[in-house]
Amino acid sequence: MANRMSAIEAKYEAQKIAFAPIFFQAAVCLKELNILDVIAKARRGLTLDEIVEKTGLSNYGVQVLLEAGLCINMVEQDEEEKYTLTTVGRFIRSDRMTEVNMNFAKDVCYGGFEHLKESIVEGKPAGLKVFGNWPTIYEGLSKLPDQVKQSWFEFDHFYSDDAFPHALELVFKEPVKQIYDIGGNTGKWSRACCEYNEEVQIKMLDLPGQLNVAKAKNSKEAYADRISYFEINLLDEVQAIPKGADTVWMSQFLDCFSADEIMSILKRVYDAVDEQAFVYILEPFWNNQRFPASEFCLVGTSLYFTCMANGNSKMYHSEEVKKMSVDTGFEVVDTFELIGDSYHTLLKLRKKS
Repeated sequence: MANRMSAIEAKYEAQKIAFAPIFFQAAVCLKELNILDVIAKARRGLTLDEIVEKTGLSNYGVQVLLEAGLCINMVEQDEEEKYTLTTVGRFIRSDRMTEVNMNFAKDVCYGGFEHLKESIVEGKPAGLKVFGNWPTIYEGLSKLPDQVKQSWFEFDHFYSDDAFPHALELVFKEPVKQIYDIGGNTGKWSRACCEYNEEVQIKMLDLPGQLNVAKAKNSKEAYADRISYFEINLLDEVQAIPKGADTVWMSQFLDCFSADEIMSILKRVYDAVDEQAFVYILEPFWNNQRFPASEFCLVGTSLYFTCMANGNSKMYHSEEVKKMSVDTGFEVVDTFELIGDSYHTLLKLRKKS
């Protein structure tokens, strides 16, 4: 579609981009300093002085933040100079998706993103240095500051949890005895499987740091003895995936790797399974979303991978992953698009006969 924006409109949009980091921090302050809360609780709005009184902040501080809020359509002011929240302001205040995304951007991404250009040029996550000297964020995930770690996991889980109930039904339609949960992080999928089926055995495959976190969480459960662990660094092409699974599960995992690395992982999965096994890939493909906001967030997440995570992966187009799967010897048996109330597509693979 042709861009029919006028020059004046386009220049305004350009200025929004120029000042975006500043207004982002203003939005964070409006929320975290309870300005949005006190306005929301007053049905007929509040004046500047009333907001100052209720928040205990300075007149100056509240004023500059409210003026910023007017510019980014978070608040509006009536003829009596009373402030109320707009729909945007209400989403910033209480929408869970917006909260997860803002916390992720603020805690995980913001400090390192001044190094994005360096990341693009060098092909490395240059922004990660603000947290530690690891080659990728995954080696350091368990060592991140608590608030950063919390925001990272909340972001990761938010975009997978809604898909799990429907995914469980799809996976367990087939006879399942042994699932390999590759890149299982905190073990949320493994626990969901054990709760869904009383006999299934799970083997989690991940880096030692992540497995230690998962072990601590899983140990509290009655089914803990049905979950085993296998330490592996899948960036090391020499490290093989063990045989024995009739089901392999990878949830929001392959987007953590470059195309070449994905091919290497899929080849090792191929070598580890027989013709009767099923391989499932759960991903929020950016091209397969109901709403523009979802696509926008996923493309932004690709830049997180560039600058903070590993320097070479992204959120993929569904056809890219399908092609890589076929090129490594699998056939795509089925595609379940936007399963449940989620952003995800589930690919069901099997070795070509």
